[in-house]
Parts: sequence; structure tokens; C-alpha cells
Amino acid sequence: MEAEEVSKKWEGKVSAKVRGPRAEQVWTLLQEFFNFHNYFPSLATCHGIQGISGELGCVRYCSGSSIRSSDGHGGSWSKERLVAVDAKQRSFSYEILESNIGFKSYVATMKVVDIDEVEEGELNGLCVIEWSFEVEAVEGWELDDLVSMYQAGLVCMARRIEDLLGSR
Repeated sequence: MEAEEVSKKWEGKVSAKVRGPRAEQVWTLLQEFFNFHNYFPSLATCHGIQGISGELGCVRYCSGSSIRSSDGHGGSWSKERLVAVDAKQRSFSYEILESNIGFKSYVATMKVVDIDEVEEGELNGLCVIEWSFEVEAVEGWELDDLVSMYQAGLVCMARRIEDLLGSR
């Protein structure tokens, strides 16, 4: 009788500050589930393939070069379904349905947190984008490398959002 191998789950969380715009302004951009390519570096395309952007159950197709494909050739792609939205908490969760990047049982949450910051006697807008995920361990990968890649991408995304909203 063969012993069953239990798949190890990886969990990670990264965050990036967005200076200038308030959380509501950032949330307005991020809640458009089909427009992630407008803000995330190395994501060439993101478009809806089912449902209405931002509504539960809608599905998007994303492709780019931020994560290598599982066969090591060409760009990566994924089909992702929106599984939860909480406008009051400014958060949404999604799962990967299909991909060529080797992720199984992938669920992620993005959240925008409003923070007040005082600089030189003035109250300035500051919010934080948090991106957490849980995924079945991927053979040939290290969790720390995945977290580092997400962190770098999220920091670039925060700078793009600042530029777009005229905060820098």
C-alpha cells in the first residue's frame, strides 16, 4: 500500500504603500477586475471572458511574463474567477481556474487599507495595497522566490497607480 502524499500549502502576503491618493481612489481602480493589466507590470493583457467585471463569478484571462510557464517556454497565462468582493473593506478574492504556470488550488485576496500619515505637520493621503495568497506548493519553486516576485510587482503597481492618480 502506497503512502498518500499530502500537498503542502504555501501562504504569502505582500504589501506596498501608495502615497497621495486615498484608499477609495485606489479601490475604484482595482475593483475593475478585468483591468489589472493597466496597473500590474509585466502583465500584457487582462480581459473578461465571462460575466461583468467586478461581479461575483466573472472570469478574466491574464497573460504576461511575470511568472514563467510550467514548461519553461513562452509567456504565462491564467483564467481567474472572482469569488468574493467586500466594497466596505475594499477587498476582493479570486481563484485560478486554469493556467500554464503550475499553480493548483490558488486563491488570492487584494485589499486596500486607508492609513493617515502626518508629514511636516500636514495630513497626507496614504494607503496600503495588501496581496495575500494560498497555493499548493509548486514543484521546482521556492515560496520565498514567489513572495519576492509578488512584492516587486506590487511595489511597481503602487508607483503606476500614484502616477496615474497624479500623486507624485
